[in-house]
Amino acid sequence: MRDLIRPEVRTVLRKWSEVILAGLIALVGLWWGLGSFGIVRWIGWTLVVVGAGLAVAALQRMRFAQGGGGAGIVTIDERRVVYYGPFDGGVADFDLLSRLELDPGASGEASWRLTSETGETLAIPVNAEGADGLFDLFAALPGIHTEEMLEALRNRPDRSVVVWEAPQRRLH
Repeated sequence: MRDLIRPEVRTVLRKWSEVILAGLIALVGLWWGLGSFGIVRWIGWTLVVVGAGLAVAALQRMRFAQGGGGAGIVTIDERRVVYYGPFDGGVADFDLLSRLELDPGASGEASWRLTSETGETLAIPVNAEGADGLFDLFAALPGIHTEEMLEALRNRPDRSVVVWEAPQRRLH
């Protein structure tokens, strides 16, 4: 069965799979909402809203993905990011994160720069294997604007851009 689909079509379907699934959920909800009665109608309209929300999230996640193939491997476990690079690497605990930057890099290869409260910095290339999973962690940061982050990633600025900073803790 796998051989029946051309490799380039399979790549496109894999890239758009979350958006397609969200669209199917919304379509089933629309069908139920327009063609049913009682509680099934309300479930249908709820599915339309859920499908639309999932589609927006899937589109953002798709815009964040850079295709992999870059230097190193990123793994995420329990809000802890581990980067295994060819020459360096490190660990960043998201509960201790104080700053997130997008650094264009001297060679033109952009990277995420994660700075902890202790001042330790971890640089992760945006196209490292597994870096796509960072989107969900970044989106969970309090006060982050995901659209601004995606816009900075798309435009590739010529200088480092602060995407997020932790709110300052005050005694009063």
